[in-house]
Order: sequence, then structure tokens, then C-alpha cells
Amino acid sequence: MKQFWKQMLRNPSGLIGLIILVIAIFLAVAGPMVFPNSPWRMVQRPFLPPFTLSSVPLGTDALGRDVFAGTIYGARVSLLVGLVSTLAALAIGVPLGAIAGYFGGRVDDALMRFTEFFQTIPSFALAIVLVAILQPSIYSIVASIAIVSWPPVARLVRGEVLSLRSREYVQAAIVTGQTHRWIIWHEILPNALSPVIVRATIGLGFTILVAAVLGFLGMGATPPAPDWGLAIADSRTYLPRAWWYATFPGLAILITVMGFNLLGDGLRDIVDPRLRRSR
Repeated sequence: MKQFWKQMLRNPSGLIGLIILVIAIFLAVAGPMVFPNSPWRMVQRPFLPPFTLSSVPLGTDALGRDVFAGTIYGARVSLLVGLVSTLAALAIGVPLGAIAGYFGGRVDDALMRFTEFFQTIPSFALAIVLVAILQPSIYSIVASIAIVSWPPVARLVRGEVLSLRSREYVQAAIVTGQTHRWIIWHEILPNALSPVIVRATIGLGFTILVAAVLGFLGMGATPPAPDWGLAIADSRTYLPRAWWYATFPGLAILITVMGFNLLGDGLRDIVDPRLRRSR
């Protein structure tokens, strides 16, 4: 762990991404306690410009609500959706990829054809269809993003397992009579998790972006829920008059996704020695 943090401190992109995400998580968790304005009720006159009053530093929207409070509460929703949907994708993709890579043969062929079926459909189009079928809500967004996100995880885990199953310690476990389940969970997966963690970190940025787009299209949270995508959609009519209404939720999406991507790049540099040597 100490070696990991030393390498992280020497990795500018990973360190910047980590700082961005720590700030985002802090604001999402502690922001409502530090800035107590409610995102649901009117606190000032409508369309108050940003940096005018300290009580509403980012101005107000068309209903006089605090844009800063809405952005902070929207971070809670976006981070929670990203985390839950990514964990769900890992819960599906990791076991399927491990089983396909370990057993090979017909099992591998069947599972990979099943995986490829989902990958033949554009991810975003499939997410829209699934949300429409399940009825727009936060829960349907989580389910749809998890369904479109697990195939790349499964293929990544399969490739790692294929490279690990012939290692000496795996063969030794087979010779000693350990069960397939024990070998997969105790010998193979712990050694295959590094690239999965990197993929999940970058995938979190993707899930937040997809959730925001679905909210923008009116297929996510319903008004007056504090959702970044929904806030941008609501502000379109007022964009020439109140530029800040859409700008700050949009910046929140941009910075958060960038933070996850930078952290994922940094983790990839740390956990992949071949990549470090090539640089």
C-alpha cells in the first residue's frame, strides 16, 4: 500500500483525478450541511446572477432555487447511480468472464456469444430502450446502465483468466484437489482484479455521463429532483437570459467524468508495469 501511494504521488494525472473525486465526494456528502439551502424551495428571486450574494454563490434558477444547492444534491444522485450501476455490472461481468475463461470450450463459446449479442447493439441506444421499457426512474437508469456495461467487463476478465489458468499456482491447486469454485475465487480472481479496477474506475465516468444524458432526455429523475442532466434540460429555454443555470451543472458533469478518467489512467500506469516500461 505504501508503494502504491508513492507511485500515485509521482503520477500527475492520477493524483489530479483523485483530488477532483475527493472534492466531489466531500461536497456530495458534507455540502448540504455546510451550505444548507434546499434545492427544492425558493430562496431568492429568480435568475439572480452568480457571485451576487454569498448565500447563493452560483445564482438562482427560474424558480428562485439555489443553483449551487441543486448541483451539490445532483452530485449525490449522479455518484450513487454511477457507483451502484458499476457494482452491478461487475457482479454480472466478473463471474461470467471468469467462468468462460476458466472452463473454455463450449462454455466459453456460449458465454462469449451471449456477451457479443449485447455488444452488437450500441450501448446508449440499448440504454434508452431499456429505460423506456422499465419506465423512466433512477432505478431503471441503474439497471439499464448495468446491463450495457457488463459485457466489456466480462471480456476483460475472460482474457485475464485465460492468461492465469496455466500458471503454476493454479495447476498446483488443481493437483491438490481444490474445487473449481475455490480455484477461481481464491487463486485466479485476486490476481486478475487490477485491470478490472482500472476498467471500473473509467467506467464510472461513463455511467455518470450516460445518466446525465438520460436525465437530459427526460428519461431519468423527474422534476423537481436535483439531477444534473435534468437541470440542463430545464435551463434550455432560459439559456440566453441565465447562462449559469446550465453552465454549472454542465461543468459538474465535465469535471467529475474527467476526474474518473484521469484516476483510471493513473491507476492503469501503476498496475500495468508493461505500460510504464513502454513510457
